[in-house]
Amino acid sequence: MTRSSSRDERGSASVEAAVGVPAFVLFVGLIIFGGRTATTYQSVETAAAYAARAASIERTAGSAKANAISAATTSLSNQGVHCLDVDVTVDASQFSRTVGETATVSVTVHCRLDLSDLSVPGVPGSRLIEATMTSPIDTWRERG
Repeated sequence: MTRSSSRDERGSASVEAAVGVPAFVLFVGLIIFGGRTATTYQSVETAAAYAARAASIERTAGSAKANAISAATTSLSNQGVHCLDVDVTVDASQFSRTVGETATVSVTVHCRLDLSDLSVPGVPGSRLIEATMTSPIDTWRERG
């Protein structure tokens, strides 16, 4: 190799780093975004399941709604999920069915996940994650 050919490659590592490092940082940011979204979705699903079960063991629609909201927010808190806002919707309309008739209660949990700390282009500052779960109300349980 002649001395002139070694001069031609001078600075190529800097150029490679200038292109490669931002691409690597973007890739890592997208992995963090995907992981945070997936784990939050799993936590919201778990909270909805707990809330539906908590509502299904109540005797009245009013107490079912209150118990479901409490169970969902407690579940998210216990799992360390920090939502910008949480909305719990409970469909307890089937509590009015007569004893002996099949009935269910459904709970939908909405969590707005904060992603503003990720400075990745194309990633929104927050993302709405929701899950719905249904639980049967005991067919022979007294309802009010």
